[in-house]
Amino acid sequence: MQRTTPNENRHSPIRKCILSGEHGDRATLIRLALGPDGTVAPDVFAKAPGRGAWIGVNHEELAKAQDKGKLAGLLRRAFKTEKIALIDDLAGRIERGLEKAFLDRLGLEARAGHLILGAEKIDAASRSGQVRLLLHASDASTDGSGKRDQAWRVGEDAEGTGKGGVKLPVDRDALSAALGRQNAVHVALIDQKAADRVTHHLGRWLNFKGCSNAPLDSASNASEKWGPDTDIPAID
Repeated sequence: MQRTTPNENRHSPIRKCILSGEHGDRATLIRLALGPDGTVAPDVFAKAPGRGAWIGVNHEELAKAQDKGKLAGLLRRAFKTEKIALIDDLAGRIERGLEKAFLDRLGLEARAGHLILGAEKIDAASRSGQVRLLLHASDASTDGSGKRDQAWRVGEDAEGTGKGGVKLPVDRDALSAALGRQNAVHVALIDQKAADRVTHHLGRWLNFKGCSNAPLDSASNASEKWGPDTDIPAID
């Protein structure tokens, strides 16, 4: 039985980004936890006790807000305390945490038998309509990725649409280490629920990095659903 973390709950409540004021599903935002000593640190899985603030901006925007002192000022007002200490390179710590969460999830799905590797196996599964999500390492060849994408389009009856796998910002060595396999260049998820879980973590990571190829999350339009005057918490 797969365990569901707070960030994988499809019915997660809406929260407001403390920096942008925009609204998003709690599962897609990043929580900053306030420690007893006033230290504010990333809480990627939203499990830390105590009070926390939510952010929905990307790495660059967060880093700028921290460097200019904007983030610290907003947190002091929100938490009603002057005792705020932000860790160095907060954005970098979040990005590394999201990357690890994605790779760890991919490793779990591999051990559960929910994915396949190898060009021939992936192409065969793709053409037979078994593949739910296709991923490519950053150093995968254009030709190899193109062939895997084409096989997937055939199986999905999506020829001519340009549909293809997601190119990851990690190379084959990182993928191989996460999966416990050798030379993992292309990865195909063949279980829909597993693909959903991986897509969730991948989307959070790529969105925070500001990547244009981030997969869409089911709650990505929350800011359009809720008006600017809706009373939605940024702190909890």
